[in-house]
Amino acid sequence: MAKIQDSLREGWLKEVVLSTKEEKSLYETISVSLGLSEASSIAVAKSRGFFFACDDRTARREAGFLDIKLTGTLGILKKAVRNRIIRLKDGNLILAEMIAKGFYSSVSSLKEI
Repeated sequence: MAKIQDSLREGWLKEVVLSTKEEKSLYETISVSLGLSEASSIAVAKSRGFFFACDDRTARREAGFLDIKLTGTLGILKKAVRNRIIRLKDGNLILAEMIAKGFYSSVSSLKEI
């Protein structure tokens, strides 16, 4: 939780509130089949034209049905390399560590995507 608070404070993450009837309605509809975090994130992404970043298959499928732009962990790592936030070598080390801890990846190197 401390890392999330640090990311909010540093501007890497932004906390938002469901603020429109559209967001609240979509949230109520999809929260029946998804977790509350995924449902609220999808509602905000749909309403505001944001990307939805998630690796959960069910949540990604729901977002896809709603024509929401998607990315996942690999896409975020690849973008961080492309934007020179991290080096490719470091991105691959992060990916390897994630895989070693149980993260499923169809690639073993960010060069493959």
